Amino acid sequence: MQSTHIEKDDKLMIKVAFLLDRSNDWLAAYLPTNVGNLSRFEFHEVYDEEKVRGFDIVFLLGYTKIVKGEILSSNKLLLVVHESDLPKGKGFAPVQWQILEGVNEIKISLLEVGEKVDSGAMIEQLQLLFNGKELYDEIRSKQANATFELISRFLAKYPEFSTSQQMGKSTLYRKRTPEDSELDIDKTIRDQFQLLRVCNNESWPAFFLLDGTRYTLKIYNDN
Repeated sequence: MQSTHIEKDDKLMIKVAFLLDRSNDWLAAYLPTNVGNLSRFEFHEVYDEEKVRGFDIVFLLGYTKIVKGEILSSNKLLLVVHESDLPKGKGFAPVQWQILEGVNEIKISLLEVGEKVDSGAMIEQLQLLFNGKELYDEIRSKQANATFELISRFLAKYPEFSTSQQMGKSTLYRKRTPEDSELDIDKTIRDQFQLLRVCNNESWPAFFLLDGTRYTLKIYNDN
């Protein structure tokens, strides 16, 4: 494990950017209530990476694009949150893929942005716990709470923090598409409940095909 200290003038505000992707910006709704009470920091919500210059810390939140080299060099520290036991489960939609695998305890990691996807040094981890009954909105809410718990822990210690290198065999999850929400009409609801859990009723709802017709299903928890 390697300890790191970043020189910082205590009299100056620490500039923090949250870089979001407009095509995947669901975390933006959680920003004000989770990080707005940290008075040492000046927070900026940014959607254009060209405007990410001169920040002390940049958090990439759900950012699906490859960050340009000049972004890496023009800011002091770039960090990303990823929901898997790295180096296993790099790539896209790790929470959804693991739920489909029947996993209810998911490691969520804060790491430095590296040259390759999700390959940077690890800083902090915690467990993201599910009970197996949550549907999409509640899954996202728990994921967001864990994300900002990690960020809050890091900011509370900054500029002191430690890093460790990832160890083990790397695996990669592919990007999910709306077509991944297709149900098999020959399987039971119980058999496909994990898939129903990760379907978004508005953006990628569950559906099935029958005799050439496509039918959409939406799922809600009545409790």
